[in-house]
Amino acid sequence: MDMKSFFKLSYGLYIVTTKSHERESGCVINTMTQVTAEPSKICVTINKNNFTTEILKESQVFNVSVLLENAPMDVIRQFGFQSGRDVNKFEEGQYGTDIHGVKYLKEYSAAMFACKVLNTVDVGTHIMFIAEVVDAQVLSNEAVLTYTTYHEKKNGTTPKGAPSYVEEKEKTGWICDVCGYIYEGDVLPQDYICPICKMDVTHFQKIS
Repeated sequence: MDMKSFFKLSYGLYIVTTKSHERESGCVINTMTQVTAEPSKICVTINKNNFTTEILKESQVFNVSVLLENAPMDVIRQFGFQSGRDVNKFEEGQYGTDIHGVKYLKEYSAAMFACKVLNTVDVGTHIMFIAEVVDAQVLSNEAVLTYTTYHEKKNGTTPKGAPSYVEEKEKTGWICDVCGYIYEGDVLPQDYICPICKMDVTHFQKIS
């Protein structure tokens, strides 16, 4: 079965943010779907192990920023390839605050959705959050970033925590244990830095 066929589905790329008391975090997802129009409901799916999931289960509120096609890879790396347990993901960038006090990305976003959780569904490695949209704003009319564009034009990879992640078995070389990026070649230069998550060679494992 060709798992790349899933990339042909009409995924977008989004940043989910949440806050509970003094803790806040966010992550990149490609699974946001409108469930109903009236009342306005959506669902998102996030890995159980994400710090964002931990906070969201407490707060029961979150925001979704719809990324623009011109969003730089540094923004995706900032929210998608490192944990909020280790870094402050909001240290760089321009943010607004929604009616729940949750930050959302203002630049590189087509729209934002402020959401309140109604129900959750355990889907194995991930949790699906079904939520009511309590506020929404259009932030830009520029083209949005699709998952296909992310892979084909930005040469993006899929984090291990993403619902669409599939372990690469065909390529040979070295794989980054943080973001899954694969360096093709028998010898990995000692000064090599991962182009996605900026980790050094100590985070690369030989693919046998």
